[in-house]
Amino acid sequence: MTGLRRGLLLSLLAGLASAGCRTAPGEVRVGSKKFTESVVLGEIVTQLVRSTGARAEHRAQLGGTQVLWHALLAGEIDLYPEYTGTIREDIVPGMSGDGSDDSLRAVLARQGIGMTGSLGFEDSYALGMREDDAVRLNVTRISDLRAYPRLRLGFSEEFLHRGDGWPRLKRRYGLPQTDVRQLDHDVAYRALAAGDIDGTDLYTTDAEIRYYHLTILADDLGHFPSYRAVLLYRSDLPRRSPPAWAALRALQGRIAVGDMQRLNARVKLERVSERAVASDFLATTLRIQAEAAPEGRGRRVGRYVLEHLALVAASLSAAIVVAIPLGIAAARRRRLGAAILAVAGVVQTIPSLALLVFMIPLLGIGTAPAVAALFLYSVLPIVRNTVSGLTGISGSLLESADVLGLSSTARLRKVELPLASPAILAGIQTSAVINVGTATLGALIGAGGLGQPILTGIRLDDMSLILEGAIPAALLALMVQALFERLGSVLIPKGLRLRPDA
Repeated sequence: MTGLRRGLLLSLLAGLASAGCRTAPGEVRVGSKKFTESVVLGEIVTQLVRSTGARAEHRAQLGGTQVLWHALLAGEIDLYPEYTGTIREDIVPGMSGDGSDDSLRAVLARQGIGMTGSLGFEDSYALGMREDDAVRLNVTRISDLRAYPRLRLGFSEEFLHRGDGWPRLKRRYGLPQTDVRQLDHDVAYRALAAGDIDGTDLYTTDAEIRYYHLTILADDLGHFPSYRAVLLYRSDLPRRSPPAWAALRALQGRIAVGDMQRLNARVKLERVSERAVASDFLATTLRIQAEAAPEGRGRRVGRYVLEHLALVAASLSAAIVVAIPLGIAAARRRRLGAAILAVAGVVQTIPSLALLVFMIPLLGIGTAPAVAALFLYSVLPIVRNTVSGLTGISGSLLESADVLGLSSTARLRKVELPLASPAILAGIQTSAVINVGTATLGALIGAGGLGQPILTGIRLDDMSLILEGAIPAALLALMVQALFERLGSVLIPKGLRLRPDA
C-alpha cells in the first residue's frame, strides 16, 4: 500500500472514530450492561436526566463490566449502573484502605471517576438450583454441594473468571464439580429449567428465580461481598450538567429491593418494555412524568434497518477503495501478493466477536469499531477475486494490448479491469452478503442495527424480537445479492456477461 493510500485509510478510520464518539454539547451518555436489571436502571437514569431538560442518550446492552468500565474511562459514556462488590472484585481488585465505600471512592477518584451513594437495594451473586432437585438432594447451602461431584454447572462468562466468581468460590468451599461450562446468563436460566444443567449463578433480584421455582443456596461461609447498586460517573459530570446531577442524587436510596424485583419481573415475565417500566417507576416513586411514548414496531425496525445499512455501506465502501488497489498490486507482484493474501487471510480467521473487542481500545464503542471490524472482514474476498480475475486473463489478449501501444495504466484501465470485472464484482458481492450478517454483532458494542432486537430477544427469551432482527437481516442479504447481480448487467462489459443458455 502506498503512503498516500495508507494515509487515506487512516484518515477514514479516524473520521469514523470521531463520528462514533460525537456527542451534542451537554448531552449525558448513559451506559448499561447486557442484562435486564442494568438496562432498566439505565433507562430510569436516562429518563430522569431528560426530565431536567438535559439531553441524554442510553447506550444499552454494551456488554460486561470491563467493556463499560473502559468506555467510562475513555469518555465514551458518562455514567452507568454498577455494584460495589463488582467494583471491589473486578474493577479495583486488591485496593488498599479499610474496605469502606469512602476508601472505594478515593481509589476511583484517582482515575477521574465518582461513585454515588446506594440506589437503595442490593443485588448479590448466589448459586441456585431447581427447587425439586434441591429438596431431593437435601441441598440448602453451598457447602452441601461437596457431596455431589457429578452435578453439571453452567455459569456466566464474568462469574467464571472474576475474582469473586467460580475459581475462588470453588477453593473456598472445596467444591469437586468438574462439569462446568460457560453460558450466557439468560440462556443458563433456560438450560437449568430444561434440566440441561443442575446449577448456575444467580442475581438475587432476578425475576426468573420465582418464575422457574429455583432455590437460592445459602452462602454459609460468607464468600460473596456486598453488592449495593450505585452509579459510576465521570468526575466532570456534576460541573457539565448540574441539573442532571441534582436529579441523579435524588435517586439515591429510592429503589428498594422489592421495587427492583418487580421492575425486572415486568420486563422479563410480562413483556413490558424497559422504557415503559422506567417511566412508570419515575411517575409513582419520584412523581416525575417522563416521556415513554412507545415506538411502533414498523418504525423501530425501519430505524434498525437504516442503522444496519449505514454500517454495511461505510465498511464496504472503504473495503472497495482499499482492496481493489491491493488486489492489483498483488496480481502484478507475486511475492507481494502472497504476503497481502496471507495477512488478509489471517484477519479473516479472527472470530468476529474477538475482532470487535480488539477494536474497542483503538476506536472506543459504537459505530467506529464496528465499521473498522467489518471493513477488515470485507477485504479478503475482494482482494482474492481481484487477483484471480487479473491473473486469469489470457496472455494473447494482453499481448494484443501491448501491440496497440497501450501504456501500463491504459492497459489496466481499458483491458485488464474490464476483463476482470466479473470476478471483482463477485468478490464485492460476497463481501457485502457476509457484511450484512456479521454487522448484527455490532449491537454488542453499541453500534445499533438489526443485532439490537436479536440481543434483546435472547435476553428476554422473546422469539418475536429475535425474528424482528433476523428476518430483515436475511432479507437484506438477499436484496444485496440481487442488487449486485443487477449491477453486473451494467458494469460488466456485454461480451463478458453469462447468457442464460451459456
